[in-house]
Amino acid sequence: MIFWYCIARKINDIETSMTPAVIFLQQKGAQFQVLEYLHDQMTESYGLEAVKKLGLEASAVFKTLVVALDSGEHVVALVPSRNKLNMKQLAKSAIAKKATMAEVNKVQNMTGYILGGVSPFGQKKRLKTFVDSSAISHDLIYVSGGKRGLELQIVPTLLSEYLGATFVSIAE
Repeated sequence: MIFWYCIARKINDIETSMTPAVIFLQQKGAQFQVLEYLHDQMTESYGLEAVKKLGLEASAVFKTLVVALDSGEHVVALVPSRNKLNMKQLAKSAIAKKATMAEVNKVQNMTGYILGGVSPFGQKKRLKTFVDSSAISHDLIYVSGGKRGLELQIVPTLLSEYLGATFVSIAE
């Protein structure tokens, strides 16, 4: 197993980054890199904060959104941090008529993560995952590591390999 650890600020203990997402990827033997930065409580866009503080390309940093479908099912959507999620396209891709953002308390109960730190990996209840197809154009992408201020650098195909994610055009 290869495990890289990159620090954007000084940390004395690697355990501070041991989230369910990191543990999940380690158990799978995945190649990934952990990037950590000091989260600003006043930020309004967690994905764009990671872009700025880590000096990353915005199109390669994906935000993880939990969405409720009219069927009662919840799904995960990953879109680039500067883009919005096209709810109609997601609903169509998920074979539903309507999609809306999930309630905050349901997100935490289902995933085990707080908003701004929802990772597609290591969720309490694995939700069907849709990733904007633009991810495939990148050799590496960044997703939340399971807490605010923690990003994981991964190969996009790991999302389909470990989560059964579907790549579709869902960003606008």
